[in-house]
Amino acid sequence: MDELRGRSAIWRFDSDKVIIQYDSRWRAHPLLKVLARCEVPVPAIASVDFASTPKKGWQMQLRLRDRADPYAAVGAQLAEKGQPFLLTGGADTTLIAEYQADQLRLAAEAARALDGPPAAMLALGLVPPVPLHIKTVEGTALFDGETIRLEWSDDASSRKRKKRRMEYRLADIRRVDWVPGPWTEGYLRIVTWDADPGSTPAKPSKDFACLLTENSSKQDAWTLVMAATMTAHLWAMTDRPAGPPELAAAPDARTVYDRIRELGLLHEEGLLTDEEFAAKKAELLDRL
Repeated sequence: MDELRGRSAIWRFDSDKVIIQYDSRWRAHPLLKVLARCEVPVPAIASVDFASTPKKGWQMQLRLRDRADPYAAVGAQLAEKGQPFLLTGGADTTLIAEYQADQLRLAAEAARALDGPPAAMLALGLVPPVPLHIKTVEGTALFDGETIRLEWSDDASSRKRKKRRMEYRLADIRRVDWVPGPWTEGYLRIVTWDADPGSTPAKPSKDFACLLTENSSKQDAWTLVMAATMTAHLWAMTDRPAGPPELAAAPDARTVYDRIRELGLLHEEGLLTDEEFAAKKAELLDRL
């Protein structure tokens, strides 16, 4: 397996994917630390941009197909050094980096000629598995692939403390917005289909569809990962290949049991009540 070392990661080139191991040192961007590792399917790549200069070295950027990159979809405000599919390196490795870019470009062109899965299904492989649980200064968010639950701590506004928690079904969500700090109020926001597009959103600290961050790049990174994960699942829900209803409704038994085990761990940690765990377990078993 060929390998390319850059300033922020190591890229390993397999026949059907690019395996990215991100730098975890203290100067690394928080998003890359949170992701730690990522596998990009070659069929998800739309193009490979490469540029170099004698003094600054080189940079390689993977441009993914439409609806295949959930991080770009929600992270438009992400700094360049936090781009997960951008790699830079010194002038001494320019020739090998350019060679790898050419080889990857050819592989991506060949993959696009084949009739592969929809781009949205490939996007699911770029985000963490569910259930995904994150914590910020204001509370927590738990996404299990079908619903997201926001739960606020005692540090939230009095309005949110009184409400304590909200739950939204994935099917009711139009999109997920992400706004980083510290120059503005950082937050994750759930936008549902019944929200009036022309109305002014409530202040994030009082909005039951928001989870705030507070001057923390790590919290911003985690809320971005949550927004990207939910976006990938939204895409997959709308782009899933059509098939007989009885087949589409019957997931693999191993997948169901894995989900039950994961929910069991959340239950043991106190993140799910007895009633919530029992209901979710029964719902999953009914699908077999």
